[in-house]
Order: sequence, then structure tokens, then C-alpha cells
Amino acid sequence: MVSSPHEALHRIFQETPDVFSRTFRTLGLPFPDPVEVSLMPTDLTETRPLERRVDTLLHMRTRDEGSYLLAVESQGRKDKAKPASWAYYAAHLHSKYGLPLVLLVTCQDKATAEWASGPFTIGTRQWRTMTLSPLVLGPHNVPVVTDPEAVARDIPLATLSAITHGKNADATGILKVLADTLKSLEDEENAQLFAELTELGLGDSQGAETWRHLMTVPTSFFRSKTSQRLRAENRAEDILRILDRRSIDVTPEARDRITNCHDLDVLGDWLDRTLTATVVDDLFDPNES
Repeated sequence: MVSSPHEALHRIFQETPDVFSRTFRTLGLPFPDPVEVSLMPTDLTETRPLERRVDTLLHMRTRDEGSYLLAVESQGRKDKAKPASWAYYAAHLHSKYGLPLVLLVTCQDKATAEWASGPFTIGTRQWRTMTLSPLVLGPHNVPVVTDPEAVARDIPLATLSAITHGKNADATGILKVLADTLKSLEDEENAQLFAELTELGLGDSQGAETWRHLMTVPTSFFRSKTSQRLRAENRAEDILRILDRRSIDVTPEARDRITNCHDLDVLGDWLDRTLTATVVDDLFDPNES
């Protein structure tokens, strides 16, 4: 069964494929930025009943260096059978598409990452027929991103950092900065995506508990202007609905005042007063402007 961390560690490359080149550029490997990315079929099964499926497969087209395939595998522990599968993926994909291939393995602990780096060989002592050397991302080389400005500049890399270091002692600092940044984003759909990926990636680790605590706030998940406006609109609708159910007439002036108010505290007071009001003016405090 595929685990949540397994899913998140390769899904992040589906959602933001260019995080691959950005990450490895910080490690001294100058992969060019893609100008076009295509998500490709991950099923590598042949006519034989044995199923072989890579986690994520991307076709990366660059401006100056042509195209290559990026196969992303998430590995949670050492598995002596896995290198043979990776070798199959590499040979099959190269034969099928005729493109250069990069095999990327993502890990959440240093021991697994060091093992996954290989190299793995197929052959005899006298002659190596094939040598497999995956690129590996793990706690040993993914940067710890705790600077708020750096997080805001590159949310995907910060998310990858949070997931990769989620089991480490410094996880709380990484997670806190990421949580604060996601809550302030105007692009809420994007923020929700990376919040979900972070929680999936942390699995059942202590970091997951920390993340859930950081993302549980008294008001709501996000604090952007868009969210404030939407919550105000919803609260105004609740007020008008209760007044209607209680058969309290609402004048056009009062309706405009309610729907045009964006102060959640004021709207909260009005909502409370709908339960005891006998006329719509009972909602409003004379001292309120």
C-alpha cells in the first residue's frame, strides 16, 4: 500500500516540475529550467503479468539542451530488490522513448538516501554490464529552508524541505515558517495544495503532529484579504438567513449595511444578536459606524 509520504514526495514534482532544476542547481548540478513539461504514463508493464510502475514520469523539454525524461521514485527504506526495478525502468524508458533519462529518488532519512545513491551494478566481478547511479534528494542534501523570504520566493522547494526534514530535530522551525507563509498567500488554491502535500509527506511522524497544530488556528486556515472577504460574505448571508427564518423584516438600508460590512468581529456581534432581536435595528449598536 502506498503511504502518504511516498505519495507527496513524488507528487510535488508533478505539481511543480521546475523545482527539480532549482533544487539541483543549489547542489552544483546545472540542470536547465524546463520550458515545457508533460506528465507521461507511469505504467511500464509489458505483456507479462508482472506489473512495473514508476511513481512519476515527466517529459522535460528545455530551451537549449533538448528533452529528457525525469522518473521520480519515493523510497522510504532500503530494499534490496529495488535497484533491479530501477534498472528495468531506465532501460525500458530509454528503449521506448529514445530520450536521456534521469532517475530521481526522494528519501526522508539519511541512511536510506545514502543507500539509494548507489552505484548499483549488474554483472560479474570481472565485468559490469550496467551501472545505475540515481540522483537522490534527502536530508543530506536538501537545504533547510527557514528564512521567511526564501520560503515565500520558492514554496515548492520549501515544501520539499519540510517533508524531507520532517523527522529531524529542526523540523519545527522549518514547518512554522512554511505554515505562516501559506496562511498569508493570496493564491489560496496553491496554498491549500502545498499544505496538503506537506501533511501527506509528513505521514505519521512527529512532524505531522506539529504541522497539524500549526495549521489549526482559532479563526480559520488562511488570513489573506480574499479569505477575509469570503468569510465576511458567508457570515452576512448567515445573518440574513436567520432574520428571514425569524420573520424579521430587513430594510434595504439594513441589508446593504450587513452585506457591505467586512469586519468579522462586528458581523459576529450582529450574528449573536439575531437570536434575540425583534426588529432588524436591534442588531446594530448605536455606537457602531
